[in-house]
Amino acid sequence: MAKIGVILSGCGVYDGSEINETVITLLALDRAGAEVIMMAPNVEQQVVNHLTGDTVAGTTRNVLEESARIARGNISDIADVTVNDFDALFIPGGFGAAKNLCDFAFKGSDCDVNPDVERLLKATIAAGKPLAAICIAPALLAKVLGKDLPGVQVTIGTDEGTAGAINSMGATHTNCPVTEFIVDEKNRIITSPAYMLAGRISEAATGIEKSVDALMNMLR
Repeated sequence: MAKIGVILSGCGVYDGSEINETVITLLALDRAGAEVIMMAPNVEQQVVNHLTGDTVAGTTRNVLEESARIARGNISDIADVTVNDFDALFIPGGFGAAKNLCDFAFKGSDCDVNPDVERLLKATIAAGKPLAAICIAPALLAKVLGKDLPGVQVTIGTDEGTAGAINSMGATHTNCPVTEFIVDEKNRIITSPAYMLAGRISEAATGIEKSVDALMNMLR
């Protein structure tokens, strides 16, 4: 049974992992017969009121504890996970990927990345293991991998500003419709736009499910 690591970044589109994207990913992986190894950083985060979209001033939550809501408690501190614990790695989107796994949401191409997230991403590539990211998470890949793998190919859909930031970090952005995905064959990286473009959950699901299929096919 293939073991797929899934990096979560909280719980909720505005300050964590996008819940629809994450559940679709977990369901697709389960249907493919994979064992999922969920993980998240044990760090504090800003909190956003999902009803209004406003930051809740003076309030923080723990990313690992928030991610445990989606994982039903079955989740590890990413600091305790090594590349030997999984066969492939998947990162759902949501602003948590750009706020809690790195600070791309605040600093753009000048962002910093959580050290354990960076460690696992680099180790996954070094081990030749497949890697997938959806929604805004490919921007994180660009920051971590763009310098060592110049031209690494990713997509977040069609947003020109984000695409420009990705290119400036050393990666190559390719436009992609929401129901499709792109593959960097050389580096074994799969990316899909999901809710960067999706207007309906079914649109996001189509691209995510195709991405999961492609990831599992790389392990066969």
